[in-house]
Amino acid sequence: MNIRALQIWGFLQTVLGWTFIACSLAMEGWKVAATGGQGGSAVFTVAWYWSSLWRACSTDSNAVSNCYDFPVLWSVEYYVQVVRALLMSGIAIGVLGFILSMVGMECTYIGGKEKEKNRAIFIGSLCHNTSGLLAAAGYAVYAWHVSTEYFNPNFQLKYDLGTPLFLGWVGCVFQITGGLFYLVSVYKLWSLEDSSTRDLMDAEESKTLRSTPTNLSVISELSSKSTASTVSDLPLQSPSTVSKISHKTQHPSST
Repeated sequence: MNIRALQIWGFLQTVLGWTFIACSLAMEGWKVAATGGQGGSAVFTVAWYWSSLWRACSTDSNAVSNCYDFPVLWSVEYYVQVVRALLMSGIAIGVLGFILSMVGMECTYIGGKEKEKNRAIFIGSLCHNTSGLLAAAGYAVYAWHVSTEYFNPNFQLKYDLGTPLFLGWVGCVFQITGGLFYLVSVYKLWSLEDSSTRDLMDAEESKTLRSTPTNLSVISELSSKSTASTVSDLPLQSPSTVSKISHKTQHPSST
C-alpha cells in the first residue's frame, strides 16, 4: 500500500472513530436497568431506568418518563466528572489531530515544505492516538463503576452497560487504528528520505574514488618524467668525466 493510500485510510478511520466518540458523549442510556415484569411476580408494573453523563431518567409501563438533569459540575458524582473530562479532552485533542493531519497529508497542498508536512502528520497521528486512549480510559472508568455497583449486594437496582459505551469503544479502536496508519506512512516517508540520502552519499563516494586513480596517474607520469630526464642527463656528463680521469692518469701527482 502506497503512502497516499495509507494516509487516506487513516483519515477515514479517524473521522469515523472521532464521530462515534462524540455521538456517545451525547447519547442516553450509558447504564440501564429494569424492574418488574418477572414471571410469577406480584408486581405488574414495569419500569426502566437509565442514566447518562448529563441526566438520569425513568420510564414506567405507561410510557411516562421522569428525568432529573444533573446540577452544576461540582455537585455531580466524581466518576461522572472524570469521564466527562477524559472524553472532552480526547475530543479536543482529536480536533487538533484532524487539523495537523490534513496539513501534512500528501494529497493536500497546504503545510509548506515536505519536511514540515511530515512533521505535522507525525504530531497529528500522536494526537489521534492520545485522543483514542483518553476516550477509552473514560469508558473504562464508567464501566468499572457500573460493574462495581452491579456486584455489590448493597445495591438493589442492578445497572447494565449501555450501548454508548460499546459504540465509544469501537470509536476508540477506529481512531487509534487511523493514527497507526498515519505513523506507518510517516515511517515510510522517513525511510525513503534516508535511502535517498544514502544514495547521494554513495554517489559522492564513487565520484571521489573515480577521481583518485586520475590523481595517481598524474603523479606517476610526473615521477617517470623526472626519472627519464635524470637518466638522459647522465650520458651528457660522462665524456667530461672520462677526460678528467684520463688527464689524471697522464700527469700523476709527484709523491
